[in-house]
Amino acid sequence: MPWIAWLLAAAALGAAEFFTLTLVFGLMAGAALVAAVVAGMGIGLLGQLVALALAAVAGLVIVRPIALRAMDRSPITLEGSDALIGKRAEVMQEVTATHGLIKVSGEEWSARALDESHVIPVGALVDVMEIEGATAVVYPRELLP
Repeated sequence: MPWIAWLLAAAALGAAEFFTLTLVFGLMAGAALVAAVVAGMGIGLLGQLVALALAAVAGLVIVRPIALRAMDRSPITLEGSDALIGKRAEVMQEVTATHGLIKVSGEEWSARALDESHVIPVGALVDVMEIEGATAVVYPRELLP
């Protein structure tokens, strides 16, 4: 009944993965499950060890890098003031290189023009290019390519 030993090893490795979250122990637990299946088919210890090694190497070389890349991705949804970048806004008070007021997403924000030579009149539509503290840096929509 060597397959029971492999299942116990898989359970122990799975528990270790639960506490470390490195993906290494989890992949090794999967490899132990493969060895348990091979043992259950009646293949000898050498075959079980070969199956364990192949499954472990495949998991660590192929699966782990893919999983780590997937976990590294930043969230798609932006939150807070970062969510305003790229939004369209309406100028409520003339926007210059130093001051102004816009309405974006239903909120009024202090603003300044991205290009210091621009003076953006009231009622013009602008795009929020970036947020600096509590000030939106904007650019006129009609000048965008």
